[in-house]
Amino acid sequence: MKKVWFITGASKGLGLNLVQQLLTEGHLVAATSRNVQSFEDSIGSHVNFLPLPMEITSNEDVKTTIDSVMQKFGRIDVVVNNAGYSQIGAVEELSDEEVRKNFDVNVFGALNVIRNAAPYLRSQRSGHIFNIASIGGYLGNFPAFGIYCSTKFAMAGFTEALAEEMKPFGVHTTLVYPGYFRTGFLEKGSVMTPANPIAAYQNAREVEAAHLNDINGNQPNDPQKAAEVFIGLSEQQQPPVHFFMGVDTYDFVKGKISLIEEALEATKELAASTAIEN
Repeated sequence: MKKVWFITGASKGLGLNLVQQLLTEGHLVAATSRNVQSFEDSIGSHVNFLPLPMEITSNEDVKTTIDSVMQKFGRIDVVVNNAGYSQIGAVEELSDEEVRKNFDVNVFGALNVIRNAAPYLRSQRSGHIFNIASIGGYLGNFPAFGIYCSTKFAMAGFTEALAEEMKPFGVHTTLVYPGYFRTGFLEKGSVMTPANPIAAYQNAREVEAAHLNDINGNQPNDPQKAAEVFIGLSEQQQPPVHFFMGVDTYDFVKGKISLIEEALEATKELAASTAIEN
C-alpha cells in the first residue's frame, strides 16, 4: 500500500535520502524546509511530491502546513520528525540564546508537529510517528555535545509517553537513535559552534575538532540504506518504540547499559537506605 509521508527538515541528509527513496517506490510525500528552493535541484518537479516552506518553531506555521498536506492528499500515514541541528559547545560556554535556539528547533519544533498532526492520526485511527533522535539521545558523555544530547534526551522522554498515549488509536510511534551517517550533518553551515568559546575547555575543543575534521566524511553508515530501513519499519505490524540505527550504535548502547548496571549494583545498599522503617 502506498502511503502519504510528511517529513520535516528534508532538504538534505537522512531526510532527503528518504524523500528520494519514497518517490522512487511510488509513495506520496510532503516535505518541509525553511527554503523549498533547495528541493529544485535535488528533487525537481514530481507528481507525488509536495514541497512546503515551514518555520518549525512556529506552531501556527506548522498547523497551516499540516492542514495543507491534508487538503492535498486527504490523509497522513507517516510523520517523520527529522528537522534538527547540532549545537556544539561546553555547557558553561554556550549562551542562553544558543541553548534555547537548539531546544526550539530540536524539541519544541517536533512537539509543534506532533500537536498538529496527532488529531488527524487519531481520527483515522492509524499512522506512524518517527521521532529522529540520535545515539546522543541515549548517552551524553561527549564533551561539547551536552546541549545537543540534552535535546535528544528530551525527545526520547516525550516519545516514550507518546507511544503509550497513541497506542489506543492504532498509531505506532518509533524513536530512532541514528549513529554516525555519512551526510552533511557535521559540515559547516549545518553544525553550530560556540560564539564565545572558553579556552579552558580543551577536552571540548578536542572532541569538537574530531567531529568536524576526522569523523565528518568518514561516518560508517550509508544514508541511502537508512531510507530503506525507515520504509521497512513503516511496513511492520508491530514496529519497535526504540530503534538504534547504525553499525556503530550497538557498542555505544551496550557500554551505557553496562555503566548503569555497574552503578546500580555498586550503590544498591546506599540507595535502599532511604526506606521508611515501619
